[in-house]
Amino acid sequence: MESLSVRVLTSVVSFTLVVLVVLFGWPAMLPALLLVSFLALREYVRMLDRRDLDVRHISVYLFGSGLILASLPGLPAPWQGGSWREVILGFSLFYFLVIEVVKPGERPLERIVYSLFGLLYIPWLLGYFLLLRYTPNASDGLLYFGLPLLATFATDIGGFFAGNFFGHRKLAPEVSPGKTVEGAVGGLIASFLLVLVVTRAVGIWSLFDAFLYSALVASASQLGDLSESLLKRSLGAKDSGTSLPGHGGLLDRLDSLLFAVPITYLFLQLGVF
Repeated sequence: MESLSVRVLTSVVSFTLVVLVVLFGWPAMLPALLLVSFLALREYVRMLDRRDLDVRHISVYLFGSGLILASLPGLPAPWQGGSWREVILGFSLFYFLVIEVVKPGERPLERIVYSLFGLLYIPWLLGYFLLLRYTPNASDGLLYFGLPLLATFATDIGGFFAGNFFGHRKLAPEVSPGKTVEGAVGGLIASFLLVLVVTRAVGIWSLFDAFLYSALVASASQLGDLSESLLKRSLGAKDSGTSLPGHGGLLDRLDSLLFAVPITYLFLQLGVF
């Protein structure tokens, strides 16, 4: 009961902080995302260290912060249709290659790959949180930012109950033995119902649009969860860290949103709805 109380309290406090930060917009989101990116990257680096896998620590943190800063809305594009995010990511690859030539160590290719993966998996995806918050504008962006949060929450709850009551067929037994096909379907249904209620209440999207979006974001949410499970299993870690009492690490809580938020942003940009 004590463990459950700590878990619930952490969830309530975290949710309240997220709501306040998102409401205040980029002046609050930017420093929050910089902090989250640093802490999540530190968890990632520590998991690698325990397996004697190396990355360029300081460079990863600096480039990660640069990717978050480059995601600020309203920045002038470096070229037509381009983004500073692409510039920083491209420069980071160039830097990692050069530094391994100038100061080679053991397993240089491995160091380059793990460094770049860390940047793509954490700060690159976190940057979409800022981008979505202002898509298509600051007012509507608040609504669209809330959709993946609600849909992911519904997917988790629906998947939990459907898996417990009806789950038999394993979804990915080698990666996450507790996940079931029935749980995945239950998560999709719960996500669809919640998204349908919200979108109908605010007068956007048709029934088909709500279902299509729910299918995409529920799939992305569960893929994000499975991807982090794969990462932890590969690195021999039970949790990514201990920064959130009762929940493990930041990556353990962010895993679903790291995929759900970018999916929401990309499909809004592509004009699917």
